Amino acid sequence: MPRLKTRFNALSHLFLPLSVLVILILINLIKGADYFKITVVNGAFYGNIPNILFGASELVILSIGMTFVTAASRGQDISIGESGAISSAIFVQYVLRAGNVTLGTILVGFLISCLAGIIIGAFNGTLVSFFNVQPMVATLILFLGGRSIAFIIDGKVSPILANEISNRIGTVIPGIPIQTPIILTAVFIALVAVVLRTTNLRLYVEAVGINPSAARLNGINPKKIIFLTFLLMGVCAAVAGFIAVNKAGRHDSVNLLKFIMMDAILAVALGGNSLGGGKFSITGSIIGAYTIEMLNRTLLRLEVNPEAIKVFKAVFIIVLMVLASPVVRDFAAQALEKVKSIAAGRAPGHRGALSMTDAPGKKGE
Repeated sequence: MPRLKTRFNALSHLFLPLSVLVILILINLIKGADYFKITVVNGAFYGNIPNILFGASELVILSIGMTFVTAASRGQDISIGESGAISSAIFVQYVLRAGNVTLGTILVGFLISCLAGIIIGAFNGTLVSFFNVQPMVATLILFLGGRSIAFIIDGKVSPILANEISNRIGTVIPGIPIQTPIILTAVFIALVAVVLRTTNLRLYVEAVGINPSAARLNGINPKKIIFLTFLLMGVCAAVAGFIAVNKAGRHDSVNLLKFIMMDAILAVALGGNSLGGGKFSITGSIIGAYTIEMLNRTLLRLEVNPEAIKVFKAVFIIVLMVLASPVVRDFAAQALEKVKSIAAGRAPGHRGALSMTDAPGKKGE
């Protein structure tokens, strides 16, 4: 029983994202029973579920990075879309100037874009960890000017990736029915899982997020850990930008990953993570990201105007924040305790009903 209770507590944070996911599935099933239908087109799987996995690829990766940043710094990076735009612009320029595009060219360009992401993460991380600037304020710099930098790198045009390898990365590889961005996302998730299992990264990030002073007394340097999380965020932004630009087949510095930071923050919150830092769940953030993508597609399926979707998402965020607030959680916990007390046959605050033989002054007359 104690082990079962511990496991239940560990999974309780997934209740909210999973419940929202179930509700969205039921709505789609009511709309049409063929919701889970999957077809094969040109040797690849297509359908609602594959489309959700495909469409959420970038958001999933960015949500993982946002989870680390939020847990350690107690703030959010609002420049992730711009970071992805800059790093992907560098990738595109390298590929276009390489002449003969090969798989090696793509891999080198990808590594260079990851290096650019790390540099961007180091810039943001330095401001936050060493100069104690609030994360949202520190990342506001690139949020405002990042797309202009990407536009300049592009040469003030929208360059096109007209090569077969990029097309395969953005769609499917011949002989493999699963779309390539889905595979790349799965590989990235697996790498993050290996890192968390083989290192003390989770312990250090949570310790810094919960109490930086206590972490320092235990030999953990909070500044270095926060700085590291921003480096990881930079890598996540570069990977997301790489996938996004290969999907599109061209680099649009104005619209690439535009406003995706809002969905990433929402995915972290929806996944049961506190936006005030501390303990985190990568699994919850991943489920949250896929839930948001399903929400977007569900609203489109219900023929909601694309512009009106933002209003629905705003209402959804308000409801989510209220449900996840400490006030509602405390109220729910108290209500649950009362229900348990009633189910146990005793009133709250009492150890049990007194019998006639236990009445004061009477020992069994």
